[in-house]
Amino acid sequence: MKITPLEIRQKEFEKGFRGYDKDDVKAFLASLSQEWEREMDMQKELKLKLEGAEKEVEKLRQVESSLYKTLKTAEDTGANVITQANRTAELHLKETQMKADKLLSDAQQRAKDIVEDANQKAQTILEEMEDELKEVAEGFKMLENHRDNVAEELKNLSTGLNDKVKKIEDRMQHVDIETHLKRARKAVKKIQNADGYELEEIKSKPIKQEEAKVPKAEAPAKKEDPAKSKKEKKQDGGEDTSFFDEITGD
Repeated sequence: MKITPLEIRQKEFEKGFRGYDKDDVKAFLASLSQEWEREMDMQKELKLKLEGAEKEVEKLRQVESSLYKTLKTAEDTGANVITQANRTAELHLKETQMKADKLLSDAQQRAKDIVEDANQKAQTILEEMEDELKEVAEGFKMLENHRDNVAEELKNLSTGLNDKVKKIEDRMQHVDIETHLKRARKAVKKIQNADGYELEEIKSKPIKQEEAKVPKAEAPAKKEDPAKSKKEKKQDGGEDTSFFDEITGD
């Protein structure tokens, strides 16, 4: 039972015939004694704890002082490290900037060389294409001229053919077709009779082995005078006239 100072002051004892009840007073005092005993033990315990805490505080102060010194040293060392790091960083930055400038310069020079080479190649290709286009244009011009010449020749040929057709039509009006047909039938019949006679002569005449092996030398053909025209040959009797020769007059 915990007793406060207020409860001690306000505690009332029942009065008996001869004063306070001794039992109540003894019980209260016993309780008060026990409570105070606990309070004293607690005070001792708290005092011990306070002494331990003070020792811990002292240790912590020493640790704090050591940590402060260490921190100060660390700060000084850190400042030195930072200063050195800044110097190293500046040096690396300068080196990096120099390398970057060199790389940029090399890249720009290479790009310039590539552009110049590309322009030169493009100029060469352009000149070659211009030469090829000139050749194509000249070839096309030649084809156009050839086309015009062929067209002119075809026109002249068409005119000549029309003239020949007109001549043939004019001559056809003066040709006796029946007479020429009779002459053609006689010529065919004559050729058929001559072929049958030669075939019979070949069958009846035996061919000797020596004659079959060595053919007789042919007589040289008589050279014709190229200056003679067909009409002169007709007049000399060296060439038979035909129906179409008379029509065309060639």
